[in-house]
Amino acid sequence: MKVDEVRAFNDDQLAQEREDAYRAMQNLRFRLATKQLTNTSEVQATRRSIARLRTVIRERELSRG
Repeated sequence: MKVDEVRAFNDDQLAQEREDAYRAMQNLRFRLATKQLTNTSEVQATRRSIARLRTVIRERELSRG
């Protein structure tokens, strides 16, 4: 997911996407620990997605002042 796509979301969608990303990250960590994860690059991609979401949420908080 690119930053432009994330910025197009409204606040409710951002919160939902963040929750989904955290759940996905938890699932990936579990699969990694049990040696069931074949594509380990998914972990990094999910972490970056979470960072993008958190960044946009924080930008909006700061702009509201």
